[in-house]
Amino acid sequence: MDLAPQLVPLDYTSNMPELKDNPFRQRIAEVFSEDGEGNMTLDDFLDMFSVLSEMAPRDLKAYYAFKIYDFNNDDYICKSDLEKTLNKLTRNELTPEEVRLVCDKVIDEADLDNDGRLSLEDFRHMIVRAPDFLR
Repeated sequence: MDLAPQLVPLDYTSNMPELKDNPFRQRIAEVFSEDGEGNMTLDDFLDMFSVLSEMAPRDLKAYYAFKIYDFNNDDYICKSDLEKTLNKLTRNELTPEEVRLVCDKVIDEADLDNDGRLSLEDFRHMIVRAPDFLR
């Protein structure tokens, strides 16, 4: 951008088909940016596309998917994180009751240690049972 600002869009996500319609595009940028604010260096950008590629290992994809869904950055996916995730996925088309029911079901199904939240290990276990998830 310093070399040719006229060639680099300020909002890179609107010009990239991989992110253009992705409801998590801002969160993805935040997770992969060194500053956590979405301001990406070239290395951050390359890391992001490396993980998003089809060739990336499943465990690496799972780790970053977990980080993307962990909105409060506490290393767990809690009901609040699940609500945000579900609302983004459905573009807020579900009622609050439907969101609550889905979130409760996910916790019930995936929470291996019954602490009311998903750890990275819980999340990885859930993904193994849903092979299409990482695509």
